[in-house]
Amino acid sequence: MIIGISIALILSSALMVLLVLLHKGKGGGLTDMFGGGFSSSFGGSAVVERNLDRLTIITGVVWFVCIIALGLLLKS
Repeated sequence: MIIGISIALILSSALMVLLVLLHKGKGGGLTDMFGGGFSSSFGGSAVVERNLDRLTIITGVVWFVCIIALGLLLKS
């Protein structure tokens, strides 16, 4: 059980990093310094961005549940 939750935590962590990096930069920070202004001029579909937001939130909830579950299982 602990191994399964640990694997789910590793996968959700990697997916979370990937999803956060896929988000379009809002500007004004490190995004502009590393060429984010160039890529943001092409834009993207609002539907794709909304779906990416939903997928990121779902992945974050799965990650959070895995953290809590592992904490409770390792405590006892």
